[in-house]
Amino acid sequence: MKSATGLTGSGSRDWFIQRVSAVVLAIYTVVMFGWILCNSGFSYEQWSGFMMTLPMKILSLLAILSLVAHAWIGMWQVFTDYVTTRQMGPSASGLRLVLTSAVIIAVFVYAIWGIQIFWAN
Repeated sequence: MKSATGLTGSGSRDWFIQRVSAVVLAIYTVVMFGWILCNSGFSYEQWSGFMMTLPMKILSLLAILSLVAHAWIGMWQVFTDYVTTRQMGPSASGLRLVLTSAVIIAVFVYAIWGIQIFWAN
């Protein structure tokens, strides 16, 4: 049975996506810190030039999409594991709906905003 709120409807696929997204985010972090360490005292023009190269735009897009998937899967797991009727009483279902909706809105806005920053220029 496919879950209405899970990303893929499969725990093993969600687990795999979360691990792959973590690797993408780790690579992005290493690239960013590596560039900063190799270019101390850089200017806005240098930073902008680096970030607007095609490889960095693609890596940034992958990082944004990875962050969205990673955050959604992680928060969905937290909400389904800890925002339960057993732990929070009868208001848990409503609270879980509000929290889930807030996360959906936040990751959607973040994704659109991030994509617009890198690809609107």
